[in-house]
Amino acid sequence: MTTFEVINPATEEVVRSVGLTSAEETDAAIARAHAAFPAWRAVAPGDRARLLRRFADAVDADIENLAQLEVVNAGHTIGNARWEAGNVRDVLTYYSASPERLSGKQIPVPGGVNMTFHEPLGVVGVIVPWNFPMPIAGWGFAPALAAGNTVVLKPAELTPLTAIRLGELAREAGIPSGVFQVLPGKGSVVGQRFVDHPAVRKVVFTGSTEVGKQIMAGCAAQVKRVTLELGGKNANIVFADADLEKAAATAPYGVFDNAGQDCCARSLILVQSNVYEKFMELLEPAVNGVVVGDPRLEVTEMGPLISAGHHAKVSSYVDDSAPVAFRGNAPVGPGYWFAPTVVTPPDLRHPLASDEIFGPVVAVVPFADETDAVTMANQTEYGLSGSIWTRDVGRAFRVARGVEAGNLSVNSHSSVRYWTPFGGFKQSGLGRELGPDAVDAFTETKNVFISTED
Repeated sequence: MTTFEVINPATEEVVRSVGLTSAEETDAAIARAHAAFPAWRAVAPGDRARLLRRFADAVDADIENLAQLEVVNAGHTIGNARWEAGNVRDVLTYYSASPERLSGKQIPVPGGVNMTFHEPLGVVGVIVPWNFPMPIAGWGFAPALAAGNTVVLKPAELTPLTAIRLGELAREAGIPSGVFQVLPGKGSVVGQRFVDHPAVRKVVFTGSTEVGKQIMAGCAAQVKRVTLELGGKNANIVFADADLEKAAATAPYGVFDNAGQDCCARSLILVQSNVYEKFMELLEPAVNGVVVGDPRLEVTEMGPLISAGHHAKVSSYVDDSAPVAFRGNAPVGPGYWFAPTVVTPPDLRHPLASDEIFGPVVAVVPFADETDAVTMANQTEYGLSGSIWTRDVGRAFRVARGVEAGNLSVNSHSSVRYWTPFGGFKQSGLGRELGPDAVDAFTETKNVFISTED
C-alpha cells in the first residue's frame, strides 16, 4: 500500500489520500537532513531566530486553515483546534529566543580557562501521535531547530494533514527544505528508520508506553538519545474540604476534553469517602452538560473518537457488565461517537480504574484520608499528570510532593504550559519537553580547557 485514506471521524467520509513514505524515501530524507546540518548549525544565532519567528508568523497567518484541517482530520472541536494551531505559533516564538541565549559556562579551574558549549546533535527524528497532531509536533521540532539541529518528522498515519501543512509553511518562511521535512508513513517503516538509521542522533516519541519501550530498546543499540512522552492514568483527587461544586463542574473537562484521548486526562477521580455521594450528585448534571456533537460548531465541547478501531477498543471496556453510574449524550448515526461515561469500579485493580482507556470514560473511587489518597494515586505504573482539590495549602503541598507524577495542578486541571517543563515519572516517559531547558535536550555539552601557563 503506497497511499492512505484520511477519514473524517465525525462523518466517516474520506477526506483525501496521502502518500506513504517508503523506507528508501525515508533514508533519502535523512540523507538530505544530514547534508543540510552543517549549514544550518552555522547560521548566525540571530538569523536562525529570525527564521523561526518568520515560521511563527506564517503559522499565525494560517491558523484558521490549520484549525479547519484538524477538525476534519482529527475530529477536534474548532475551539480546541484554533488553540492548538496557536500553540504551535507560540512555541515557535518562545524558542526563537533560544539561539541567541544558548550560553555555556566559564568554570574556574587552575592553570587555564575552562568553557562549555552546547553543540547541536545533528538529525533529530520526531514521531507524533494522532491525538494532538499540531502541538506535540511543535514541542519537538521548535526547540530542535532552535538548537541548530535538522528535523525529520513523522506524523501519525491517521492524522497527517496539519503536519504536511506545517512543512509547507516552514518552506514559505525560508526554512531550508532539508532542515525540516515531514514524512507521512507507517511507524513500522518511517519511525523504525528513525530508530535504526545511524545518522539520526535523537528520537522524540509521544505515544503508548508499549511502543515507547520498543523505541527505547532500539535506540539503545546505538546509544541514541531519546525523549519519550508515554501513557498516563491520572488521578483527580478531591478532598472533603474542597470547593465541591467547582470540583464537580470542572471534572468532566479534565477527562472528556478531546473525547478523553489525552495522556493527561484525569480518568480516575478519587473522592474522600465522606463527600463521595454529594460529589456524585453534583457530577451527574455536569456530565450531562457536556456538549457532544459536530466539531465544526462553536458550541461543541467534545467531538468523536479518532477511528472505528479505537471506538471498538474503548467500547470493550464498557460492556453490559460494566458498573456504569451514568452517561452523558452523544449523536447517533455516522461518526465514531461515544457518550461521556462515569463508572464506579469496586477497587483500583479493576481495568476501568487501572488501564489507560484513552476515551471518555472516567472511574470514580472513594478514599479514606490523605495517606490513602496518595497511596491510591501512586498505585499505577504511570506518572504523568494529576489534580488535587483542597482548600488546605499545606495539604496541597504535601500531596503534590507525595504523588509520583510529573505535572500536577491544584484546584485546576492544567497540565501543559509551554513556559514550563512537561513529562512523566515511571512508565509515563523519559526526559522533559517545553520550558526553558528543553533546548538543552537537543544538544551535547562540550568542555574545552585552554591552558594559560607558560
